[in-house]
Amino acid sequence: MRTALTDLLGIDAPLVGFNRSPGVVAEVSRAGGLGVLAATMYSPEELDAQLTWIEERLDGRPYGVDLLVPGHTAPADPADLLASLQSQIPPGHVRFVEELLERYDIPKPSTPREQNPEILANLDPSGVPALLDVVFAHPIALVANALGAPPPTLVDRAKDAGVVVASLVGKPEHAARQLDAGVDVLVAQGTEAGGHTGTIATTVLTPEIVERAGGRPVLAAGGIATGAQMAAALALGASGVWCGSVWLSSHEDITPEPVKRKFLAASSSDTLRSRTRTGKPARQLRSAWHDEWEGEGSPGALPMPLQPLLTAEAWSRIDDAAEAGHTGATALESYYIGQVVGGFTALRPAAEITREIVDDCTARLRELAGLVGDPSRTRPQTVE
Repeated sequence: MRTALTDLLGIDAPLVGFNRSPGVVAEVSRAGGLGVLAATMYSPEELDAQLTWIEERLDGRPYGVDLLVPGHTAPADPADLLASLQSQIPPGHVRFVEELLERYDIPKPSTPREQNPEILANLDPSGVPALLDVVFAHPIALVANALGAPPPTLVDRAKDAGVVVASLVGKPEHAARQLDAGVDVLVAQGTEAGGHTGTIATTVLTPEIVERAGGRPVLAAGGIATGAQMAAALALGASGVWCGSVWLSSHEDITPEPVKRKFLAASSSDTLRSRTRTGKPARQLRSAWHDEWEGEGSPGALPMPLQPLLTAEAWSRIDDAAEAGHTGATALESYYIGQVVGGFTALRPAAEITREIVDDCTARLRELAGLVGDPSRTRPQTVE
């Protein structure tokens, strides 16, 4: 299968697999697509190790990295940054989370944890140069920015290294800003997608972005987990697809098993866009956590980054307890997932999922081509 995306990246199939698990990234690339590592929570040392691990399994096949790089950076002391942000969290919100965990009998950690080091990796802009040094020290084929238009420092380094720059857009007006910033590939993410997403459906958004892309490749994202859905995206003018949620049904994905079991039991109507995890609307699996935040006495979600600072330890405790089979934690347990969760029937290898999507897409495109008559044939005469 050949499109503008396969030509640009040198891949066999126009499918990008986005996931936080290095195992998924490696298997998608090995199966002919482009695996992209969600690297927003890694320190420079951790990221270097993960990229090295991926490369050792690819035999030179291309892969990519997705970072969270703010448009403007300034030096900051992590301790001062954390203290400043935590001082802005109202006591009532802290009390609400504590009481919620008590109602569900969520155990406290046996040993004290560091104070939100993962969040600081995203919030402290002083760490950005080190992350970029790691990324461009590796032979990546694509770098994507998860936070608006990429800054000139990222784009310039990518251009010098011959690395493709991609960025997600959720509205047509976002496309112009991304193109002005020097983005090579636009990812049109519809509301069906998991994680942070807008309100426009993929089938509406994709052709709008294609029209504004000025010939640059556009990938459709959101609601794509099958070959038929991939074929539909290509029919809309996309040069490929960006898939995220589907890998949560893979063996290689690192999402805890209790969450995966909930995914397998869910329908496509069991997700919602909620601000209660990050402070911004993010699609995730509905659980008792969301019911509590929507119930009487809820103080409402705080804006990003205060909400994730407020809830990070709570989610760690919930994950740990659910992993051990705790009933209350299992009721609260959730994760980011798109509406395609309703199609999950079993956990499978990521490579098998990749090949099935591509093969079924090819078959579907051939079926559709058969619907078009041969224009060289004359129409049969009607008998009166």
